[in-house]
Amino acid sequence: MGTLQLSSCGSSFCSPIPSNLISHNITTSHSTPKSLTFSGGKIRAVSTAPNSSESAQAIEPEQQPPLVDFAFVNSVLLPDQTPDVHLRQACGGQKLRSIMLDGNIELYGPYARPLLNCGGGGTCGTCMVEVIKGKELLSPRTDKEKKHLQKKPKNWRLACQATVGKPDSRGLVVVQQLPEWKAHEWKYEDTLVNPSQ
Repeated sequence: MGTLQLSSCGSSFCSPIPSNLISHNITTSHSTPKSLTFSGGKIRAVSTAPNSSESAQAIEPEQQPPLVDFAFVNSVLLPDQTPDVHLRQACGGQKLRSIMLDGNIELYGPYARPLLNCGGGGTCGTCMVEVIKGKELLSPRTDKEKKHLQKKPKNWRLACQATVGKPDSRGLVVVQQLPEWKAHEWKYEDTLVNPSQ
Protein backbone atom coordinates (compact mmCIF):
# COMPACT_ATOMS: atom_id res chain seq x y z
CA MET A 1 0.00 0.00 0.00
CA GLY A 2 1.42 3.39 -0.98
CA THR A 3 1.38 6.55 1.11
CA LEU A 4 0.30 9.95 -0.11
CA GLN A 5 1.86 12.87 1.75
CA LEU A 6 0.69 16.41 1.16
CA SER A 7 2.44 19.38 2.67
CA SER A 8 0.41 22.45 3.44
CA CYS A 9 1.19 25.80 5.00
CA GLY A 10 -1.91 27.31 6.49
CA SER A 11 -4.51 27.28 3.74
CA SER A 12 -2.36 27.07 0.61
CA PHE A 13 0.04 24.51 -0.81
CA CYS A 14 3.73 25.03 -0.42
CA SER A 15 4.86 21.58 -1.57
CA PRO A 16 7.34 21.44 -4.43
CA ILE A 17 7.29 18.92 -7.26
CA PRO A 18 8.61 15.63 -5.81
CA SER A 19 12.34 15.26 -6.34
CA ASN A 20 12.00 11.76 -7.79
CA LEU A 21 10.09 13.21 -10.76
CA ILE A 22 12.74 15.80 -11.65
CA SER A 23 16.37 15.30 -12.63
CA HIS A 24 18.35 18.52 -12.28
CA ASN A 25 20.90 19.45 -14.94
CA ILE A 26 22.23 22.65 -13.41
CA THR A 27 25.52 24.10 -14.61
CA THR A 28 27.54 26.67 -12.70
CA SER A 29 28.50 28.63 -15.79
CA HIS A 30 26.94 32.09 -15.95
CA SER A 31 26.32 31.81 -19.70
CA THR A 32 24.08 28.72 -19.47
CA PRO A 33 20.73 28.99 -17.65
CA LYS A 34 19.40 26.33 -15.32
CA SER A 35 17.50 23.58 -17.08
CA LEU A 36 15.21 20.86 -15.84
CA THR A 37 14.44 17.63 -17.63
CA PHE A 38 11.36 15.61 -16.82
CA SER A 39 10.88 11.92 -17.30
CA GLY A 40 7.64 10.74 -18.85
CA GLY A 41 5.52 11.76 -21.80
CA LYS A 42 3.15 14.32 -20.29
CA ILE A 43 4.26 17.30 -18.27
CA ARG A 44 1.75 19.21 -16.19
CA ALA A 45 2.78 22.38 -14.43
CA VAL A 46 1.87 22.44 -10.77
CA SER A 47 3.21 25.90 -9.97
CA THR A 48 5.88 28.34 -10.93
CA ALA A 49 8.50 29.97 -8.77
CA PRO A 50 10.00 33.45 -9.19
CA ASN A 51 13.65 33.68 -10.29
CA SER A 52 14.84 36.34 -7.86
CA SER A 53 14.67 36.10 -4.10
CA GLU A 54 13.36 39.69 -3.93
CA SER A 55 10.16 38.79 -5.76
CA ALA A 56 9.78 35.56 -3.78
CA GLN A 57 8.53 37.29 -0.64
CA ALA A 58 5.58 35.43 0.82
CA ILE A 59 2.16 37.03 0.70
CA GLU A 60 0.35 36.99 4.02
CA PRO A 61 -2.62 34.57 4.07
CA GLU A 62 -4.98 37.50 4.83
CA GLN A 63 -3.91 39.22 1.58
CA GLN A 64 -4.35 36.16 -0.63
CA PRO A 65 -7.72 35.70 -2.33
CA PRO A 66 -9.79 32.94 -0.71
CA LEU A 67 -8.99 29.72 -2.56
CA VAL A 68 -9.69 26.07 -1.89
CA ASP A 69 -6.74 23.72 -2.45
CA PHE A 70 -7.38 20.42 -4.22
CA ALA A 71 -5.34 17.23 -4.50
CA PHE A 72 -6.71 14.88 -7.15
CA VAL A 73 -5.39 11.31 -6.91
CA ASN A 74 -5.54 9.33 -10.15
CA SER A 75 -6.86 5.77 -10.09
CA VAL A 76 -3.67 4.46 -11.74
CA LEU A 77 -0.19 4.51 -10.19
CA LEU A 78 2.85 6.11 -11.80
CA PRO A 79 5.56 3.74 -13.16
CA ASP A 80 7.51 4.05 -9.87
CA GLN A 81 4.38 2.78 -8.01
CA THR A 82 3.57 6.13 -6.37
CA PRO A 83 0.15 7.81 -6.57
CA ASP A 84 -0.32 10.26 -9.44
CA VAL A 85 -1.42 13.45 -7.64
CA HIS A 86 -2.45 16.69 -9.34
CA LEU A 87 -2.64 19.85 -7.23
CA ARG A 88 -5.06 22.63 -8.15
CA GLN A 89 -6.62 25.71 -6.57
CA ALA A 90 -10.05 27.19 -7.24
CA CYS A 91 -12.50 29.65 -5.77
CA GLY A 92 -15.32 28.18 -3.73
CA GLY A 93 -18.94 28.18 -4.88
CA GLN A 94 -18.28 26.07 -8.01
CA LYS A 95 -19.33 22.54 -8.86
CA LEU A 96 -16.56 19.97 -8.36
CA ARG A 97 -17.12 18.81 -11.96
CA SER A 98 -16.33 22.28 -13.33
CA ILE A 99 -13.17 22.53 -11.23
CA MET A 100 -11.95 19.14 -12.45
CA LEU A 101 -12.71 19.75 -16.13
CA ASP A 102 -11.23 23.29 -16.05
CA GLY A 103 -8.08 21.87 -14.44
CA ASN A 104 -7.74 19.05 -17.03
CA ILE A 105 -8.35 16.41 -14.37
CA GLU A 106 -9.71 13.08 -15.64
CA LEU A 107 -13.28 12.74 -14.43
CA TYR A 108 -15.14 10.27 -16.61
CA GLY A 109 -12.46 7.73 -17.55
CA PRO A 110 -14.03 5.18 -19.91
CA TYR A 111 -17.25 7.25 -20.00
CA ALA A 112 -15.62 10.35 -21.51
CA ARG A 113 -17.40 10.12 -24.86
CA PRO A 114 -20.39 12.48 -25.18
CA LEU A 115 -23.06 9.79 -25.42
CA LEU A 116 -21.85 7.94 -22.32
CA ASN A 117 -22.36 10.72 -19.76
CA CYS A 118 -25.08 13.29 -19.11
CA GLY A 119 -22.83 16.37 -19.21
CA GLY A 120 -23.45 17.41 -15.61
CA GLY A 121 -27.16 16.80 -15.26
CA GLY A 122 -26.86 14.27 -12.44
CA THR A 123 -28.74 11.55 -14.33
CA CYS A 124 -26.01 9.07 -15.31
CA GLY A 125 -23.82 8.71 -12.20
CA THR A 126 -20.55 8.40 -14.17
CA CYS A 127 -18.77 11.30 -12.44
CA MET A 128 -18.35 9.52 -9.10
CA VAL A 129 -15.44 10.62 -6.93
CA GLU A 130 -14.32 9.64 -3.44
CA VAL A 131 -13.68 12.55 -1.07
CA ILE A 132 -10.81 11.54 1.21
CA LYS A 133 -10.45 14.85 3.05
CA GLY A 134 -12.47 18.06 3.08
CA LYS A 135 -16.02 16.71 2.84
CA GLU A 136 -17.06 19.47 5.25
CA LEU A 137 -16.33 21.96 2.43
CA LEU A 138 -18.81 20.26 0.09
CA SER A 139 -22.56 20.82 -0.07
CA PRO A 140 -24.81 18.09 1.39
CA ARG A 141 -25.81 15.21 -0.89
CA THR A 142 -28.60 16.05 -3.30
CA ASP A 143 -31.58 13.79 -4.02
CA LYS A 144 -29.95 12.75 -7.30
CA GLU A 145 -26.80 11.72 -5.42
CA LYS A 146 -28.82 9.80 -2.84
CA LYS A 147 -30.48 7.88 -5.67
CA HIS A 148 -27.27 7.00 -7.57
CA LEU A 149 -25.03 6.44 -4.53
CA GLN A 150 -27.36 4.57 -2.19
CA LYS A 151 -25.14 1.45 -2.15
CA LYS A 152 -21.83 3.37 -2.18
CA PRO A 153 -19.77 4.61 0.78
CA LYS A 154 -20.84 7.90 2.40
CA ASN A 155 -17.74 9.75 1.16
CA TRP A 156 -18.51 9.06 -2.53
CA ARG A 157 -20.05 11.99 -4.38
CA LEU A 158 -21.21 12.93 -7.87
CA ALA A 159 -18.87 15.70 -9.03
CA CYS A 160 -21.65 17.35 -11.04
CA GLN A 161 -23.82 17.75 -7.93
CA ALA A 162 -21.25 18.65 -5.25
CA THR A 163 -20.70 22.38 -4.76
CA VAL A 164 -17.37 23.27 -3.14
CA GLY A 165 -17.84 25.75 -0.31
CA LYS A 166 -18.75 29.39 -0.67
CA PRO A 167 -16.81 32.09 -2.57
CA ASP A 168 -14.88 32.98 0.63
CA SER A 169 -14.04 29.36 1.60
CA ARG A 170 -10.52 28.16 2.31
CA GLY A 171 -9.31 24.63 2.97
CA LEU A 172 -8.05 21.40 1.45
CA VAL A 173 -10.06 18.80 -0.47
CA VAL A 174 -8.41 15.48 -1.36
CA VAL A 175 -10.30 13.59 -4.09
CA GLN A 176 -9.80 10.05 -5.42
CA GLN A 177 -10.65 10.06 -9.13
CA LEU A 178 -12.65 7.16 -10.57
CA PRO A 179 -12.92 5.25 -7.26
CA GLU A 180 -14.73 2.31 -8.90
CA TRP A 181 -11.70 1.82 -11.20
CA LYS A 182 -9.09 2.23 -8.46
CA ALA A 183 -6.21 -0.20 -9.04
CA HIS A 184 -4.31 0.45 -5.80
CA GLU A 185 -4.73 1.19 -2.11
CA TRP A 186 -3.16 4.17 -0.39
CA LYS A 187 -3.61 6.11 2.81
CA TYR A 188 -3.63 9.84 3.37
CA GLU A 189 -1.12 11.55 5.67
CA ASP A 190 -1.21 15.28 6.35
CA THR A 191 2.25 16.75 6.90
CA LEU A 192 2.56 20.33 8.03
CA VAL A 193 5.59 22.23 6.79
CA ASN A 194 7.06 25.19 8.61
CA PRO A 195 6.86 28.14 6.14
CA SER A 196 10.07 29.64 7.55
CA GLN A 197 12.15 26.73 6.26
